[in-house]
Amino acid sequence: MKSLKLISFLLLLLIAGVATAQTVPYGDNVAAGKFVTLNGVSVYFEIYGSGVPLLFIHGNSTPLRGWKPQIEHFSKKYKVIAMDCRGRGKSELGQDSVTYFQMASDAAALIKHLALDSVTVIGKSDGGIVGILMGIYFPEKINKIVAFGANMSPDTNCLYPETVNGIHKDRLMAEEMLGKKDTIKDWFMERQKQRLMEFQPHITAADLGKIKVPVLVMSCDRDVIKEEHTLFIYRSIPKANLSIFPGELHRVATLNPDLFNATVERFLEQPFKTNASRFE
Repeated sequence: MKSLKLISFLLLLLIAGVATAQTVPYGDNVAAGKFVTLNGVSVYFEIYGSGVPLLFIHGNSTPLRGWKPQIEHFSKKYKVIAMDCRGRGKSELGQDSVTYFQMASDAAALIKHLALDSVTVIGKSDGGIVGILMGIYFPEKINKIVAFGANMSPDTNCLYPETVNGIHKDRLMAEEMLGKKDTIKDWFMERQKQRLMEFQPHITAADLGKIKVPVLVMSCDRDVIKEEHTLFIYRSIPKANLSIFPGELHRVATLNPDLFNATVERFLEQPFKTNASRFE
Protein backbone atom coordinates (compact mmCIF):
# COMPACT_ATOMS: atom_id res chain seq x y z
CA MET A 1 0.00 0.00 0.00
CA LYS A 2 2.85 2.40 0.91
CA SER A 3 4.62 1.70 -2.38
CA LEU A 4 1.38 2.40 -4.27
CA LYS A 5 0.96 5.71 -2.47
CA LEU A 6 4.58 6.60 -3.24
CA ILE A 7 4.11 5.85 -6.94
CA SER A 8 0.93 7.95 -7.01
CA PHE A 9 2.74 10.82 -5.31
CA LEU A 10 5.63 10.67 -7.78
CA LEU A 11 3.21 10.64 -10.72
CA LEU A 12 1.50 13.74 -9.35
CA LEU A 13 4.86 15.48 -9.06
CA LEU A 14 5.70 14.52 -12.62
CA ILE A 15 2.37 15.79 -13.95
CA ALA A 16 2.77 19.02 -11.99
CA GLY A 17 6.28 19.47 -13.38
CA VAL A 18 5.10 18.99 -16.95
CA ALA A 19 2.22 21.42 -16.42
CA THR A 20 4.61 24.00 -14.98
CA ALA A 21 6.99 23.63 -17.94
CA GLN A 22 4.13 24.14 -20.34
CA THR A 23 2.86 27.30 -18.67
CA VAL A 24 6.02 29.40 -18.36
CA PRO A 25 4.84 32.90 -19.32
CA TYR A 26 7.62 33.72 -21.78
CA GLY A 27 7.67 37.45 -22.38
CA ASP A 28 5.98 38.10 -19.03
CA ASN A 29 8.01 36.04 -16.59
CA VAL A 30 8.69 37.87 -13.35
CA ALA A 31 11.28 35.30 -12.30
CA ALA A 32 13.37 35.55 -15.48
CA GLY A 33 12.62 39.07 -16.76
CA LYS A 34 14.46 42.35 -16.23
CA PHE A 35 14.41 45.90 -17.55
CA VAL A 36 17.46 47.96 -18.45
CA THR A 37 17.81 51.41 -20.01
CA LEU A 38 19.73 51.13 -23.28
CA ASN A 39 20.35 54.10 -25.58
CA GLY A 40 17.72 56.08 -23.72
CA VAL A 41 14.87 53.54 -23.73
CA SER A 42 13.71 50.85 -21.32
CA VAL A 43 14.37 47.41 -22.84
CA TYR A 44 12.94 44.18 -21.47
CA PHE A 45 14.76 40.83 -21.60
CA GLU A 46 14.60 37.38 -20.04
CA ILE A 47 17.38 34.91 -19.24
CA TYR A 48 17.08 31.13 -18.98
CA GLY A 49 19.61 28.38 -18.40
CA SER A 50 23.39 28.61 -18.08
CA GLY A 51 26.48 28.07 -20.17
CA VAL A 52 27.60 29.65 -23.45
CA PRO A 53 25.34 32.68 -24.04
CA LEU A 54 22.92 32.86 -26.98
CA LEU A 55 21.13 36.15 -27.75
CA PHE A 56 17.76 35.63 -29.49
CA ILE A 57 16.29 38.51 -31.51
CA HIS A 58 12.68 38.14 -32.69
CA GLY A 59 10.92 39.14 -35.91
CA ASN A 60 8.79 42.17 -36.74
CA SER A 61 5.48 41.23 -35.17
CA THR A 62 6.10 38.74 -32.37
CA PRO A 63 8.14 39.76 -29.30
CA LEU A 64 10.42 37.43 -27.38
CA ARG A 65 7.58 35.05 -26.48
CA GLY A 66 7.71 33.85 -30.10
CA TRP A 67 10.97 32.06 -29.27
CA LYS A 68 9.20 29.68 -26.86
CA PRO A 69 10.27 26.41 -28.61
CA GLN A 70 13.84 27.66 -28.89
CA ILE A 71 14.06 28.91 -25.29
CA GLU A 72 12.84 25.56 -24.00
CA HIS A 73 15.27 23.62 -26.21
CA PHE A 74 18.47 25.66 -25.95
CA SER A 75 18.19 26.65 -22.28
CA LYS A 76 18.94 23.03 -21.39
CA LYS A 77 22.55 23.50 -22.57
CA TYR A 78 23.07 27.23 -23.06
CA LYS A 79 22.44 30.55 -21.39
CA VAL A 80 19.52 31.91 -23.40
CA ILE A 81 18.96 35.67 -23.49
CA ALA A 82 15.83 36.83 -25.31
CA MET A 83 14.98 40.52 -25.68
CA ASP A 84 11.95 42.53 -26.72
CA CYS A 85 13.07 44.96 -29.42
CA ARG A 86 11.90 48.58 -29.28
CA GLY A 87 8.16 49.04 -29.28
CA ARG A 88 7.47 45.32 -29.02
CA GLY A 89 6.50 43.35 -25.94
CA LYS A 90 7.50 45.28 -22.82
CA SER A 91 10.21 47.46 -24.37
CA GLU A 92 9.70 51.17 -24.93
CA LEU A 93 9.60 52.59 -28.44
CA GLY A 94 11.44 55.83 -27.69
CA GLN A 95 11.07 59.15 -29.46
CA ASP A 96 12.51 58.25 -32.87
CA SER A 97 11.15 56.08 -35.65
CA VAL A 98 12.48 52.57 -35.12
CA THR A 99 15.34 51.39 -37.35
CA TYR A 100 17.21 48.11 -37.76
CA PHE A 101 20.49 49.82 -36.88
CA GLN A 102 18.91 51.21 -33.73
CA MET A 103 17.83 47.71 -32.66
CA ALA A 104 21.30 46.34 -33.42
CA SER A 105 22.77 49.10 -31.25
CA ASP A 106 20.36 48.19 -28.44
CA ALA A 107 21.36 44.52 -28.66
CA ALA A 108 25.05 45.42 -28.57
CA ALA A 109 24.39 47.62 -25.53
CA LEU A 110 22.62 44.71 -23.81
CA ILE A 111 25.66 42.48 -24.36
CA LYS A 112 27.83 45.18 -22.78
CA HIS A 113 25.38 45.63 -19.88
CA LEU A 114 25.49 41.91 -19.13
CA ALA A 115 29.32 41.98 -19.22
CA LEU A 116 29.45 39.01 -21.57
CA ASP A 117 32.79 38.05 -23.13
CA SER A 118 31.10 36.91 -26.34
CA VAL A 119 27.73 35.74 -27.62
CA THR A 120 26.14 33.95 -30.53
CA VAL A 121 23.32 36.00 -32.04
CA ILE A 122 20.28 34.11 -33.35
CA GLY A 123 17.73 36.16 -35.26
CA LYS A 124 14.73 35.37 -37.40
CA SER A 125 13.19 37.62 -40.04
CA ASP A 126 13.79 41.20 -38.81
CA GLY A 127 15.96 39.68 -36.09
CA GLY A 128 18.13 38.12 -38.79
CA ILE A 129 18.67 41.57 -40.28
CA VAL A 130 19.60 42.89 -36.83
CA GLY A 131 22.03 40.01 -36.31
CA ILE A 132 23.76 40.74 -39.62
CA LEU A 133 24.02 44.44 -38.76
CA MET A 134 25.62 43.47 -35.46
CA GLY A 135 28.21 41.45 -37.37
CA ILE A 136 28.96 44.49 -39.54
CA TYR A 137 28.91 47.31 -36.96
CA PHE A 138 29.25 45.70 -33.51
CA PRO A 139 31.50 42.66 -34.05
CA GLU A 140 33.66 42.91 -30.93
CA LYS A 141 31.83 40.36 -28.79
CA ILE A 142 30.08 38.22 -31.38
CA ASN A 143 31.45 34.77 -32.18
CA LYS A 144 28.72 33.40 -34.46
CA ILE A 145 25.51 34.59 -36.10
CA VAL A 146 22.40 32.70 -37.18
CA ALA A 147 20.28 34.75 -39.59
CA PHE A 148 17.01 33.18 -40.68
CA GLY A 149 14.69 34.70 -43.29
CA ALA A 150 16.56 38.01 -43.59
CA ASN A 151 16.48 40.46 -46.51
CA MET A 152 19.08 43.09 -47.28
CA SER A 153 16.76 45.56 -49.03
CA PRO A 154 12.99 46.11 -48.93
CA ASP A 155 12.19 45.58 -52.63
CA THR A 156 11.34 42.86 -55.12
CA ASN A 157 15.01 42.09 -55.64
CA CYS A 158 14.78 40.32 -52.29
CA LEU A 159 11.08 39.78 -51.52
CA TYR A 160 8.25 38.34 -53.56
CA PRO A 161 5.92 41.04 -54.97
CA GLU A 162 3.00 39.78 -52.88
CA THR A 163 5.02 40.47 -49.74
CA VAL A 164 6.09 43.95 -50.83
CA ASN A 165 2.51 44.85 -51.78
CA GLY A 166 1.13 43.41 -48.54
CA ILE A 167 3.50 45.49 -46.41
CA HIS A 168 2.55 48.63 -48.34
CA LYS A 169 -1.17 47.95 -47.89
CA ASP A 170 -0.76 47.24 -44.18
CA ARG A 171 1.10 50.53 -43.73
CA LEU A 172 -1.65 52.45 -45.51
CA MET A 173 -4.28 50.73 -43.36
CA ALA A 174 -2.42 51.70 -40.19
CA GLU A 175 -2.31 55.30 -41.36
CA GLU A 176 -6.01 55.23 -42.19
CA MET A 177 -6.88 53.86 -38.75
CA LEU A 178 -4.71 56.50 -37.10
CA GLY A 179 -6.60 59.14 -39.04
CA LYS A 180 -9.88 57.71 -37.76
CA LYS A 181 -8.49 57.63 -34.20
CA ASP A 182 -9.33 53.93 -34.01
CA THR A 183 -8.30 52.27 -30.73
CA ILE A 184 -8.75 48.57 -31.52
CA LYS A 185 -4.96 48.23 -31.63
CA ASP A 186 -1.83 50.36 -31.38
CA TRP A 187 -1.92 51.72 -34.94
CA PHE A 188 0.98 54.07 -34.28
CA MET A 189 3.28 51.13 -33.53
CA GLU A 190 1.73 49.15 -36.36
CA ARG A 191 2.68 51.93 -38.76
CA GLN A 192 6.20 51.95 -37.31
CA LYS A 193 6.56 48.20 -37.92
CA GLN A 194 5.24 48.38 -41.48
CA ARG A 195 7.39 51.39 -42.34
CA LEU A 196 10.41 49.55 -40.99
CA MET A 197 9.85 46.70 -43.46
CA GLU A 198 8.69 48.92 -46.34
CA PHE A 199 11.70 51.27 -46.39
CA GLN A 200 14.56 49.34 -44.73
CA PRO A 201 17.20 47.89 -44.67
CA HIS A 202 19.87 48.84 -47.24
CA ILE A 203 22.76 46.42 -46.78
CA THR A 204 25.20 45.89 -49.66
CA ALA A 205 27.47 43.03 -50.66
CA ALA A 206 30.39 45.18 -49.52
CA ASP A 207 28.77 45.51 -46.10
CA LEU A 208 28.26 41.76 -45.84
CA GLY A 209 31.89 41.23 -46.79
CA LYS A 210 32.93 42.99 -43.58
CA ILE A 211 31.51 40.23 -41.36
CA LYS A 212 34.39 38.16 -40.00
CA VAL A 213 32.60 35.59 -37.83
CA PRO A 214 30.86 32.41 -39.08
CA VAL A 215 27.26 33.01 -40.13
CA LEU A 216 24.54 30.42 -40.73
CA VAL A 217 22.29 31.88 -43.43
CA MET A 218 18.90 30.17 -43.27
CA SER A 219 15.66 30.23 -45.22
CA CYS A 220 13.00 27.95 -46.74
CA ASP A 221 11.98 27.25 -50.31
CA ARG A 222 8.49 28.50 -49.39
CA ASP A 223 9.69 31.62 -47.63
CA VAL A 224 8.69 35.21 -48.43
CA ILE A 225 12.38 35.81 -49.22
CA LYS A 226 13.49 34.91 -52.74
CA GLU A 227 15.82 31.91 -52.79
CA GLU A 228 18.34 33.71 -55.01
CA HIS A 229 18.53 36.53 -52.46
CA THR A 230 19.36 34.09 -49.67
CA LEU A 231 22.13 32.76 -51.94
CA PHE A 232 23.35 36.34 -52.43
CA ILE A 233 23.66 36.80 -48.66
CA TYR A 234 25.45 33.47 -48.29
CA ARG A 235 27.92 34.19 -51.10
CA SER A 236 28.66 37.72 -49.85
CA ILE A 237 29.70 36.71 -46.32
CA PRO A 238 33.27 35.33 -46.18
CA LYS A 239 32.56 32.63 -43.57
CA ALA A 240 29.00 31.49 -44.23
CA ASN A 241 27.07 28.24 -44.16
CA LEU A 242 23.76 27.85 -45.95
CA SER A 243 20.55 26.05 -44.98
CA ILE A 244 17.36 26.17 -47.07
CA PHE A 245 14.60 23.96 -45.71
CA PRO A 246 12.45 22.21 -48.33
CA GLY A 247 8.71 22.79 -48.12
CA GLU A 248 8.90 24.91 -44.96
CA LEU A 249 7.47 28.39 -44.35
CA HIS A 250 8.74 31.66 -42.87
CA ARG A 251 7.39 30.52 -39.48
CA VAL A 252 9.41 27.28 -39.46
CA ALA A 253 10.94 28.10 -36.06
CA THR A 254 7.44 27.77 -34.61
CA LEU A 255 5.84 25.30 -37.03
CA ASN A 256 8.75 22.84 -37.15
CA PRO A 257 10.98 23.72 -34.20
CA ASP A 258 12.72 20.34 -34.09
CA LEU A 259 14.12 20.89 -37.59
CA PHE A 260 15.05 24.50 -36.91
CA ASN A 261 16.65 23.78 -33.53
CA ALA A 262 18.66 20.78 -34.73
CA THR A 263 20.07 22.75 -37.65
CA VAL A 264 21.06 25.69 -35.47
CA GLU A 265 22.53 23.44 -32.78
CA ARG A 266 24.69 21.63 -35.33
CA PHE A 267 26.08 24.97 -36.48
CA LEU A 268 26.76 26.03 -32.90
CA GLU A 269 28.58 22.87 -31.90
CA GLN A 270 30.66 22.05 -34.98
CA PRO A 271 33.80 23.90 -36.09
CA PHE A 272 33.32 26.04 -39.18
CA LYS A 273 34.45 24.33 -42.39
CA THR A 274 36.27 26.63 -44.78
CA ASN A 275 35.86 26.59 -48.55
CA ALA A 276 39.02 24.49 -48.76
CA SER A 277 37.12 21.62 -47.13
CA ARG A 278 35.16 21.20 -50.40
CA PHE A 279 38.18 19.50 -51.90
CA GLU A 280 39.39 17.42 -48.98
